[in-house]
Amino acid sequence: MKRASRAGLAGLTALVGLVALLLSGCAQIGYLGQAASGHLRLVGAAQPVERLLQDPALAPELRERLRLSQRIRDFASRELALPDNASYRRYADLGRGAAVWNVVAAPELGLQLKTWCYPVMGCAGYRGFFDRAEAEAFAAALRRDEGLDVLVYGVPAYSTLGWSWLFGGDPLLNTFIHYPEGELAGLVFHELAHQVAYAADDTEFNEAFATAVERLGVQAWLAAEGDAAAREQYRRSQERRERFRTLTQDYRARLQTLYAGPLDEVAKRAAKAELFARLRAEPELQPAYAGWLAGANNASLAIQAAYLGLVPDFEGLFERCGRDWPRFYAEVRRLADLPKAQRRQQLSTRSSP
Repeated sequence: MKRASRAGLAGLTALVGLVALLLSGCAQIGYLGQAASGHLRLVGAAQPVERLLQDPALAPELRERLRLSQRIRDFASRELALPDNASYRRYADLGRGAAVWNVVAAPELGLQLKTWCYPVMGCAGYRGFFDRAEAEAFAAALRRDEGLDVLVYGVPAYSTLGWSWLFGGDPLLNTFIHYPEGELAGLVFHELAHQVAYAADDTEFNEAFATAVERLGVQAWLAAEGDAAAREQYRRSQERRERFRTLTQDYRARLQTLYAGPLDEVAKRAAKAELFARLRAEPELQPAYAGWLAGANNASLAIQAAYLGLVPDFEGLFERCGRDWPRFYAEVRRLADLPKAQRRQQLSTRSSP
């Protein structure tokens, strides 16, 4: 489930961690320390794309992907009004399959994401680690000590929300540079969108906004720059994802009804187990989503909802803003500054900017 597992706070936490390590002895210092050192190693491995393209020994396939990434990056600022800065102008091969590993958790009989709070940027429904073993150990402790449903998943990229300009901006990574054209464009647009607007303590708002920019941006990219093969590949992948979303949203709704219902905990656990068994056996999701299904639980359904639940509202807002990107971003920033309940009410497609 690539799309719903991307952005993380590890990078931004790293920058805050640098300050925290110098100025405080807070309880989070161990976590912030790993985030700071992990992010610095990541950005330290990055080299300017322009310099890499001048290297005659550069692998031809990587050369083509880097050139494509720069066309996408130019388009992002020129046509989508996304920030024009150093992000995605450098490339790093991390020698691993993920940039960070996120931990998400939800109650045994509930679909609300557990949140963790950080200096400066507030609270979020995930906790990122640069070392997979540390992420797995943290997840195991949540299962053991709090009885939570927990998911650990690899994140191919994350945004530092523009805070990493001192380190040359967020880099392109080997973890996603070989994505199909539409997916590569979508990832760059998604992560740059996090630099446009950010609402503290509102994971759903932040991720749905970035996902809406991703979807709308890819449509614009493929219409203007993509060839027939790229458009067809993206269409097929979107159809598969839409079937996945429809089915998993249905099961999430059934579970929400179950958890809010009158049954006692024993009966709810039995009904939950039956629903997840049926979900894992859904023939439409095999074999493409076999890996996701194997670990499906309340946490995986909850983080999916965080990325997708408000996307139609943002797409409606874009239309009401006349499909004008700067006007759209200005309205999203205004909403991000409101109290959460007021933000939700005004984002509703029943409202007008």
